[in-house]
Amino acid sequence: MISNSKFVIGVDFGTDSVRALLVDASNGQEVSNEVFYYTRWKQNLYCDPKINQYRQHPLDHIEGLEFVVKSVVKKSEVPPELIKSICIDTTGSSPIPINRNGVPLALTPKFSENPNAMMVLWKDHTAIEEANEINKLSSSWDGEDFTKFVGGIYSSEWFWSKILHIIRADDTVKSEAYTWMEHCDYMTYLISDVKDLSKFKRSRCAAGHKAMWNKLWGGLPDKSFLNCLDKYLGDLRDRLYSETYTSDTLAGNLNSEWASKFGLSTSTTVAVGTFDAHAGAVGAGIEKRSLVKVMGTSTCDIIVVEDNELKSRLVRGICGQVDGSVIPSHFGLEAGQSAFGDVIAWFKNLFFSPFEKFLNESSLISDKQKSLILDETSRKFIDSIAKEASALSLDKAIPVALDWVNGRRSPDANQELKSSISGLSLATQAPHLFKALVHSICFGSKMIVDRFENEGIKIESVIGVGGVARKSPYIMQTLANVLNMPIKITASDQTPALGAAIYASVVGMIHKDVKTAIEIMGSEFEIEYYPQADLVEKNKTYYQQYKNLAQFAEANTKSSSS
Repeated sequence: MISNSKFVIGVDFGTDSVRALLVDASNGQEVSNEVFYYTRWKQNLYCDPKINQYRQHPLDHIEGLEFVVKSVVKKSEVPPELIKSICIDTTGSSPIPINRNGVPLALTPKFSENPNAMMVLWKDHTAIEEANEINKLSSSWDGEDFTKFVGGIYSSEWFWSKILHIIRADDTVKSEAYTWMEHCDYMTYLISDVKDLSKFKRSRCAAGHKAMWNKLWGGLPDKSFLNCLDKYLGDLRDRLYSETYTSDTLAGNLNSEWASKFGLSTSTTVAVGTFDAHAGAVGAGIEKRSLVKVMGTSTCDIIVVEDNELKSRLVRGICGQVDGSVIPSHFGLEAGQSAFGDVIAWFKNLFFSPFEKFLNESSLISDKQKSLILDETSRKFIDSIAKEASALSLDKAIPVALDWVNGRRSPDANQELKSSISGLSLATQAPHLFKALVHSICFGSKMIVDRFENEGIKIESVIGVGGVARKSPYIMQTLANVLNMPIKITASDQTPALGAAIYASVVGMIHKDVKTAIEIMGSEFEIEYYPQADLVEKNKTYYQQYKNLAQFAEANTKSSSS
């Protein structure tokens, strides 16, 4: 009976959309869900791919948040008093400049159309030079190496490098950005009743993996280190935070404004925010020695390890090892690929865009017929190519490709790298190239698994999460063959949102801890892919060709930002 149940909401902000999921915390049943696609982002506003600039207006997120939560509450018909808690996860590192009143600069008239005042999306790589500067300083100054818990290499995708780039590019933003907040922190701050910036609880996950926060040196990097980069950063440190909190921690209650917008009450609690991949790992039921691959436009690969297993080991070239970033009492280890689904999206656009342009310019058919043809072709394009590619043998003139179309995240972050393709001939057709690209993203995953295992982190199982995992059997089977491991795919359409709901169930005092909540609420699995022995062996040779090309490309090429 509904009267005997208690409900929670998980909100998941992805690259293209935000989704909300209302869950019965007593059994993990997904009661209602809703998705909102960002209006301004769909129009490519504030972005310039030529210089790797990807910015998002906070209004996209605010409008989307109100729509999806209000919708799931209304559709569920659950009484507001039974909805106990809400937790938000987002992409990251995606920092936002904030004024003294806790308002994003982009929400003020002066900055409403300024890309430098927008949220700097995770995939924005305009800060490559600044990241290189941070790495050079880390290895050359006389103090602590603040990069050692983030794999030893600081990335242009992360907090400090992005801020350093923006303040150098735009003096007006620099002068009025009193502080900065990660996306997951700001959205949580927006709806909570704690409005004192100095008292608001920041995400351990975001701070540890992207801002070099660590208990060992008392929080964020030392002020003297940051001053070496820019005095603004040293001053900013004083306006940020010293403590961080895991997402099973209470951030506050819904404030009256947002309780009214959602159709909820101020008795609903709000959990500390987190990142989408880490919430996805929780929703997928992560456990020791399992690798959770959250596969969307990019990937995040998540492992949890107990301290006694880690034994103070520093894992090189990953995106951080942070105490409590996934499950409290465990270290969360993160790696990933800067492009996964984006590689396939690039391929589709390469072939589909000229066809779309030609068809739209044709005078032979009506606009209605054009629309119907384009819709059907777009829906069937990848599945059709995948079917042809799967029928090709690996010895049938398949090119070798690298997955670095948006740089390399792991292992060993280097966003200056670009993709390369070798082995093209007159026999190369679209299915051959598609097969090469699918193998490239799978080989990129294999490089990450190899790094973890070479560093002493044992992996016994793989769990796939996200749209690519659930919608692309060909890619998942190829990945199982490349990794030579079974891959289980979660049944939930909204695994990160489910993970956020699991955190909310602890903050709402429904479950005693995250592990217990996972056992009751975690997603089931809908399918499992097993390695095919003959293709496992063939892939070993192909993988070596990938590594040879990668070594050559990294040694002999360098990207240009222009």
